[in-house]
Amino acid sequence: MKNTIRLTTLALLAAAQAAHAESIAEVSGSLRTWHKVTLSWNGPQTNELATPNPFTDYRLDVRFTHQQSGTSYLVPGYYAADGDAANTGADSGSVWRVHFAPDAIGNWDYAVSFRTGEAVAMAQHPQVGDGTHFDGDSGTLNIRPSAQKAPDLRAKGRLQYVGEHYLKFAASGEYFLKQGADAPENFLSYKGFDGDFKSDGINDHLVKDWEPHVQDWKDGDPSWADGQGKGIIGAVNYLASEGLNAFSFLTMNIEGDDRNVFPYTTYKERYRMDCSKLAQWEVVFEHADSKGMFLHFKTQETENECLLDNGDTGPMRRLYYRELVARFGHHLALNWNLGEENGKWDWPGHVKEHFQSTEQRQAMAQWFYDNDPYKHHLVIHNGQSPNDLLGDASKLTGFSLQTNLEDFANVPGTVASWIRKSAEAGKPWAVACDEPGDASHAIRPDDNAGSSHENGRRNALWGCLMNQGYGSEYYFGYKNAHSDLTCNDYRSRDKWWDYCRYALEFFHNHKVAIWELAPAHKLSSNSESWCLAKTGETYLIYIKDGATTNLDLSGDSGKFQVQWYDTRKGGSLLAGSEKKIKAGEAVSIGKPPYDPDRDWLVLVSK
Repeated sequence: MKNTIRLTTLALLAAAQAAHAESIAEVSGSLRTWHKVTLSWNGPQTNELATPNPFTDYRLDVRFTHQQSGTSYLVPGYYAADGDAANTGADSGSVWRVHFAPDAIGNWDYAVSFRTGEAVAMAQHPQVGDGTHFDGDSGTLNIRPSAQKAPDLRAKGRLQYVGEHYLKFAASGEYFLKQGADAPENFLSYKGFDGDFKSDGINDHLVKDWEPHVQDWKDGDPSWADGQGKGIIGAVNYLASEGLNAFSFLTMNIEGDDRNVFPYTTYKERYRMDCSKLAQWEVVFEHADSKGMFLHFKTQETENECLLDNGDTGPMRRLYYRELVARFGHHLALNWNLGEENGKWDWPGHVKEHFQSTEQRQAMAQWFYDNDPYKHHLVIHNGQSPNDLLGDASKLTGFSLQTNLEDFANVPGTVASWIRKSAEAGKPWAVACDEPGDASHAIRPDDNAGSSHENGRRNALWGCLMNQGYGSEYYFGYKNAHSDLTCNDYRSRDKWWDYCRYALEFFHNHKVAIWELAPAHKLSSNSESWCLAKTGETYLIYIKDGATTNLDLSGDSGKFQVQWYDTRKGGSLLAGSEKKIKAGEAVSIGKPPYDPDRDWLVLVSK
């Protein structure tokens, strides 16, 4: 059954009118915590190319205030053309819209500011220009508890930075561990989206059809415009079916490698948005929410750092960011990445002519902190190591790490270094390794994996997790089929995704709270191992090679159970040669149940 996106059903409209008789807003969506609640108004009839410019010369902001707690969010809105542009392809209309994801049950009052004037959308203060049309509208939303079930993110709430090395869901209290796809970076370079990027003569051959994933689209899944979108929706379905929970994508690569992804009406435009294309992006992101997916917004490829305002957070950049937050900020699990390979490159032999300065990097972070009502996780990618942004030097809450060795050997130490540096600076960052490996190869396809899957599992996947990184997204090197630019089928790494799923299943199924464990590598005698510990209770050891170690329990007493987990096959915890060990000294944990020359995860617990 085809499920297209409509403004509202008659039933929702009738309910909204009954509940909000004094407001002229049209309310759609489920009035429940963590759901996307949409308010739409009939405003000035205009179009994407009109004067006044509907994106720069009108400004919609809505303040939502929770009656019981006083919690308040100032949420930006946007021009939505005819209100159904994903399906109609409209570039004109009179619909203005805001999305809100309430985080508490009860009554939420809303008050509307709709202003007009030259460049009001980019102004630093919301009360600029003159009120017009539905300015001053107000009403109340009565919000009930969400009834969704996991993996739908609405069952978990908003993913938040809580001052620790791990992000946490607001409703369920769960901490988040990430495994997902970093590539292809041009995920949104898709022929099913509106826009002339597909035929403008600029790298049109890199535009994807995601045809291999049409088979993964299911009845009841969304599409738009009479069946468009099945390939990219199917791609999200496939990732979810593999047990993954994240994927990344550039939202602007005008001056990058692919050059087909941008929110604007044309390749050279900077102040006018493509309403239908962005509405179609939203269909994909909303479906991803229902599948439990973390959305990694890479807001600019490195070649674009100075494209807007010469790198400053000036009017072009402020408008771009405002449109991202207004249209997509309601999603529950995401990070804003300020820039891929950002800043002056630290890599020997690589020269970058134009790059953003420390002050410009700080200004981007400050804008999101000041204007994202939900304070989503905020990161940057190297490029330049972010020493200049640690602690109070910026509003960053984490780091998106890229490494450069084919065998991934520098992932563990680099992750550990940024965990330590950020803690010492007074703001522990949540660190993910989002592009492990080298540019040429990284995680190679299953049919030409070489040693990349073995090394990737040892050094990237477990090397990150065992050094307090909260997870990884995996890059596909450009010298292989289905690369970072050309990948059109995630099944090209089907076997690799199994290793990622096994890692997440270990922590979930066996209830191991890695966020409660601290690095204790010296407690393990095997130099090819890492150890995390909650002293006296739990020890988690990953053994890369040698399949055994002595664990120093000289400070503990009593007996500990030893259980082995096969990182290559997943499944149950297994007994090895020693089922119990006695504390009080450094003691051998014994040997694994089989494959003594392979890598193993060992849980030692009371």
